[in-house]
Amino acid sequence: MAGVARQTQHLLADTYLSFVFWTVLTSLGLCTWYFPLWHMGISGYEVALFSDMAPLLLGIPPLRRLLRRHRGIAVAVGLVGIAAYAYPKPEKRLLAVAIGTAGVMLSLGSVLYEDKVPATGRLDRDIQAWEAGLVLSVAVRMVFQTNNPIWPTMNEANGGWNKTGIVLGVLALADVVTRRPDDKAELYDSKKNDLAAPEPRPRAAWVPSAFGFGALLFALHSMYSDSAIIGRWSWDGYPSTGPQPVPWGGLVITVLAAGFSVGHRIDLTTGMLWWAIGAAGAGVITFVSGWPGFAGGLLLAFYLGSVTRSILRAVSRCPPGRTFAAGLLWYNILVLAHVWVVAYEFVPGGPILRERTWVVMVATMLSIYAGVRAARASLVARPASARQDSIASQTSSVALMAQHRLRGIVWSAVGLGWLAMLIRLPAATRTPTPFHAEQRMITSAIWTIHFDLDNDMWLAETKIIQAVRELEVDVMGFLESDTERIIMGGRDWTQRVAEELNYYVDYGPSPRKHTWGCAMISKFPIKKSSHHLLPSPVGELACAIHATLDVFGRDIDVIISHNGQNENLLDRRLQTTELARIMRESPNPFIFNGYVVTKPRKEIYKILYEQGHIHDIEPRDGDRWCQYIGYRGVKRTGYARISRGTITDTEIQVGKYLAPAPGENITEWKPSYNRVKEDHYPEEYHFPKVFRGKGVRGHFYHVFNEPLYYD
Repeated sequence: MAGVARQTQHLLADTYLSFVFWTVLTSLGLCTWYFPLWHMGISGYEVALFSDMAPLLLGIPPLRRLLRRHRGIAVAVGLVGIAAYAYPKPEKRLLAVAIGTAGVMLSLGSVLYEDKVPATGRLDRDIQAWEAGLVLSVAVRMVFQTNNPIWPTMNEANGGWNKTGIVLGVLALADVVTRRPDDKAELYDSKKNDLAAPEPRPRAAWVPSAFGFGALLFALHSMYSDSAIIGRWSWDGYPSTGPQPVPWGGLVITVLAAGFSVGHRIDLTTGMLWWAIGAAGAGVITFVSGWPGFAGGLLLAFYLGSVTRSILRAVSRCPPGRTFAAGLLWYNILVLAHVWVVAYEFVPGGPILRERTWVVMVATMLSIYAGVRAARASLVARPASARQDSIASQTSSVALMAQHRLRGIVWSAVGLGWLAMLIRLPAATRTPTPFHAEQRMITSAIWTIHFDLDNDMWLAETKIIQAVRELEVDVMGFLESDTERIIMGGRDWTQRVAEELNYYVDYGPSPRKHTWGCAMISKFPIKKSSHHLLPSPVGELACAIHATLDVFGRDIDVIISHNGQNENLLDRRLQTTELARIMRESPNPFIFNGYVVTKPRKEIYKILYEQGHIHDIEPRDGDRWCQYIGYRGVKRTGYARISRGTITDTEIQVGKYLAPAPGENITEWKPSYNRVKEDHYPEEYHFPKVFRGKGVRGHFYHVFNEPLYYD
């Protein structure tokens, strides 16, 4: 009984350390991204991304033997990655995360080597623990609304459980340090169970194995490290959006775990037909929106899970130093390529991969094909004699028990994920209520949020939620909002905002549409919405959401848009002309919230307001450059500009309007620019007092130093 308890303890420790692996790896890109984000281009800190190539050191035999016999060394270094949160300065925190990444990668490399006695199942146990760690990571992020609570971008103020994570990490480290080294454990088990030593087994071709490993790691990281990623990849406009993250993210973790569960069927999973099925799923998720695209993503998840064991076992039969070096270099190239497809304007050679996610996906799937074929050649090789056949079929009872318990851990994590979905479902499906229905008031705002990463490299949604709650906005646009990429952490911050504040959400153009993102939350039902990729022949691809809302029984259209940079006048001219066309052709009242990049009354400004047939919320506001608000067919009663606080480099702009009644004729409505005092209106019409004076958390009324009201 004591032996069983001890084995269970080892498996739980290994699973948690695998969870730490995925925690640190997924935080590396997020922490690195902070620096080019503020530099608006290559910063030099991107070199930290290559800290994951530390396993190339396993090519040094004495070091390899040291790490195999003393796994605790690499484990301890890896824990530095989750302790990094203790450093307030972003530069030091990134350095700690890079050190932790090197540690978790060395830990993985030090356990991926061929068993001396394969029947003990040591290698399969470690691979299954690595898989269980990924499933557990996804489940925990489902509980915490796509955030990992022990990321170094979390702290006590924004919901982090960092200290708990460190304590559990130290306990897992203690377990690793006090258990027998793997080589001694294998020898003991082989003698105890009278397992025969095998004859030499076929080596795997290291080059295709390395490429397969790198591509597999990239695919799992970029697509399945969070349950919401493929749902957002397949996201489309209302009413046919495709699956909502809650509860359908539960399908993602279930299918991924199911794929891991069939990983032992190496003869099946390494076949060409099996790969073709996975490739078909990859094609569908890359090119198709809605439920069919999501189904393609599930198919790919099952495939990737099923081949993980084969590819990692093949890697274990290859020279470790050069195999990991090549594999992780290829992984990093794919990571950069997956960024280049959207960041092409700011990086060297960017136009080569401009808007070519399909190229990255093809390279990934071809590399995985090479890896599984190399695995098949070495793992499905037929034994030359009956004796070898007998040896190959042996599996110790201890190994079988470990496999059974690890499957239990995996499916327990799946159960945790589904439990989180069920608990969160009521909040995710509540019907939102506008703030001032009796007055028929709409409060609308625009904010560029820098990918939910604040000025000190902490996740910002707690601060965003506080600001949105205090503003009492009914409709709000967020720009630079797409965080479903490796460098942004592969997360969906809109889930928490929508659930805690009770809003409908339109995530905007999906990550495979190659924009920086624009999202919208609304207290009003979204009757329909379309996602636009605005003309961008020169620079970054601009995005827009055009939505029709049911506002107290009246259809009112809203645009949320993010135009290109100042350097590309042609892009801005074409993009603004398209926005003006959309607004001009709509018969409904309209509210425009967008990032235009122009000075007031210049060419781009005139295209927007004159050709779009909308009114400027305040034509006398000459201190504007990026964000602008326009309207028609609604009565504007107020306008305010609120400082950014510590969340981003861009302010919040807010407008208040009164909606026309159903059937009311608005053709003769004209804007009034007569300013009135706040007491001209009842209190329900007022902007929040909390932002007056010095405000709160760095948010205060600025430019005019108070809200403006109009009769």
